[in-house]
Amino acid sequence: MNLPKIGRVKFRWTKDLPGLTKGGPPGRITGARLVKQAHGWTIVFRIELLVSAPVPHTGPKVGMDRGITVPLALSNGEHLRHGPWLTKGESERLLRLERKSARQRATREKGGPVSNRERRTYAQIARLRATAKRRAVDWQHQSTTDLARRFSAIVVEDLNITAMMASASGTVEEPGVNVAQKRGLNRSIAGQAWGRTVELLTYKSAERGGLVAKVRPHGTSQECHRCHTTTPGSRDTQSRFACKNLACGWIGNADTNAARNQLHRYNSAAGRAVTGRGDSGMPGFVKRQASCSTASSAFALRAAA
Repeated sequence: MNLPKIGRVKFRWTKDLPGLTKGGPPGRITGARLVKQAHGWTIVFRIELLVSAPVPHTGPKVGMDRGITVPLALSNGEHLRHGPWLTKGESERLLRLERKSARQRATREKGGPVSNRERRTYAQIARLRATAKRRAVDWQHQSTTDLARRFSAIVVEDLNITAMMASASGTVEEPGVNVAQKRGLNRSIAGQAWGRTVELLTYKSAERGGLVAKVRPHGTSQECHRCHTTTPGSRDTQSRFACKNLACGWIGNADTNAARNQLHRYNSAAGRAVTGRGDSGMPGFVKRQASCSTASSAFALRAAA
C-alpha cells in the first residue's frame, strides 16, 4: 500500500476482508490508518458493506449476569469462565520488569532524560500487558459470538460502570474507608471489561436478528427469582443464594438467580432494546469491532443495514 511521505510499504494479511477477499455481499475500502502498538505496527482498514436486513432470530431468551468470580452467568445455569490472561511465567516476568522500572525511575534524576535501558523495560512491560489484553478480547469475541448465535434476546443490567468504579479515597477533610479494597474491586471490574462485552454482544446479536435488552439493576442479586421477594440475609455468601421466605426456600447459585431476575424483568416489559450506540435499533450505519488478531493487521468494519 502507499503511505503518505513514506511510499510503498509491504504488509502481511492476517485476516480476510469481508466483501473483498472472501465471499459475501460486495464491499469497498473507505479508509485505512497506521497504528503503532506494543507488538508492532498495524494497518486498520475501514470497510463499508451493504447487507440485507437479518432474519428474526427464533432462539430462546436468556438473562446474563456479569461478575468478578464468575465473568458471565446465564439464567439457564451456564457459567462462562476463563483462566488468567498471562501464564505463571509471564506474570512473574511482568512483576520483575515492573520492579526493575521502579528502580530505574527512582535512580533517575528528577526531570532528567529517560535512558534507553529504561525505555526497553517500559516496552517489554507494554508487550506483556498487550498480550493479556489480546487474550481477553479474544475470549470475549468467542463467548459473545456463541451467545449471539444461540439466543434471540440477551438481557443484561443497565449498569453505570463509570460510577461503580469511582474512587473511594475521598478528600483530606473526609477520607474514604476501605480504599485498598475498593481499588482492587475497581481493577477487577476493569479487567473483566463489562462494557465491551455488551458492545460486542449488541452488534453481533443485531446482525443475526436478535437483540440485547437492558433492565434496571436494582435488587437483582437480593431478590429471589422464584417468589420475587427480597428478604435480608438471603444472599448469605458471594456465590450462594438461600431464600429466607419460608413459603419458598429456594437455594442455588447467586449469579444464576440474578440472571433469572433480569430475564423476568425483561419478560415483564421492564427492558428496552438497544444497539451499539444506544439508539432505537433502526436500520443504518452500525459500528463493528474486528475479531482479535495476534498478527500485524486488524480491521474496523462498518455495515449498512
